[in-house]
Amino acid sequence: MRVPILARSLRQISRQMADGTLRSRDLVEASLARHDPALNAYVTYTPDLARKQAAAADAAFACGSLLGGLQGVPVSFKDLYGVAGLPTFAGTPRALPEVWTRDAAMVQTLRHQLGVIVGKTNSVEFAFGGLGTSRHHPVPWNPADRATHRAPGGSSSGAGVSVVEGTALVAFGTDTGGSVRIPASLTGCFGLKTTLGRWSTSGIVPLSPSFDTPGILTRSADDAAFAFEQLDPGRVPDLDPNTPLRIGVAEPFFWAGTDPGIAERLHEALRLVEVSGARLTDQTLPGCDEVYRIYHQGGIVSAELYAFLRPSLPDWLETLDPRVRRRMDDGRALEAWEYLRRKARYAELGAAAAQVLTGYDAIISPTVPIAPPPVAILDDPDTYSRLNLAMLRNTCVVSFLGLCAVNIPAGLDAQGLPVGLQLIGAPHTEPRLLAVARHIEAILAKADVWHPHPQNR
Repeated sequence: MRVPILARSLRQISRQMADGTLRSRDLVEASLARHDPALNAYVTYTPDLARKQAAAADAAFACGSLLGGLQGVPVSFKDLYGVAGLPTFAGTPRALPEVWTRDAAMVQTLRHQLGVIVGKTNSVEFAFGGLGTSRHHPVPWNPADRATHRAPGGSSSGAGVSVVEGTALVAFGTDTGGSVRIPASLTGCFGLKTTLGRWSTSGIVPLSPSFDTPGILTRSADDAAFAFEQLDPGRVPDLDPNTPLRIGVAEPFFWAGTDPGIAERLHEALRLVEVSGARLTDQTLPGCDEVYRIYHQGGIVSAELYAFLRPSLPDWLETLDPRVRRRMDDGRALEAWEYLRRKARYAELGAAAAQVLTGYDAIISPTVPIAPPPVAILDDPDTYSRLNLAMLRNTCVVSFLGLCAVNIPAGLDAQGLPVGLQLIGAPHTEPRLLAVARHIEAILAKADVWHPHPQNR
């Protein structure tokens, strides 16, 4: 039986386009046919442009020009990335100045391979929020629940939706405190948060240069591993089947307040990983409580956002979503000596965490401790603040400690909503982390817990 185009892995799709048995035009048409405007994935959707780019990719294939594994592949970019010819709103009510419409470095990398840009996905205003809501643009609808409008996760709020919808096989997002992993967890796709500085943020509207990282969301760990190798000089290894994985189970900090249905699902995933031969031990990451306590006080991220907006986009301060404004204002009064002290303390704690991680292939935790809440309840400021902090808790500490991490879908909770498992790695260990993620994903698929491609769900 012939496998539908979008049921194939990204690796298979790329190989088939290279050998001429699949055309980018057909792939792109199949992906565009999955677009559901009611899901609000995109702030700028460009199907006609995508078709032209697919034609260019096919022309290159026809004359033997193989420019990279993402040639002809439909992708989306979060609307913080500059994309030439398209406006950048960064979640605000009006387009940013022209300087933010130049191709970001990651966009240039994609264009050099003749990847197909389907559009720019919705973002929380200036990426400052973990729930994925907006006062200026329609909030993307989490596809996991077609009856109730639930939070899609933020701040890359449309990115996960574009992947689950099927219009993008790779969605480029950004992750400062969890903005790739959270939407990946809430919508049920794979998400990679890279180490600070590994991939360029040039041409991306900043939130906090101390922590901003580009990342990708995909349908599966293998899709992410393949895309990573097209974007990065690193190569994802095959694991030695004779060497058991060394997995640390994160301390109670990461599990406190976790919804029972999420905890049950993740403990079942841990059991399956252990039965497969992995060695699991409890492990504490130094400084998580302290890092999270400092984050509660408002600090580096808030101060750096204000430091960007005040001189560069002062007119945009007047139209800020009050929820974004409130969080930014928490850090405006941060004194320089305290800002520097906190950065030094984060670096110190991060070095200790990285040292602990040298003894493990990864540390596992819940990605997000709560299920995606209905968007309607988030109009209440206190509810929004409480749930936003809960949403960001497990991901932000990983970011502030300078680590890399992924989200792996680990099944569904009692409500039928996706549950995410966070794998945490030492800085610059993305290739190994992706290999471990691919292995764990295969274990979960074999146990019929989760299948990464939509046709199997």
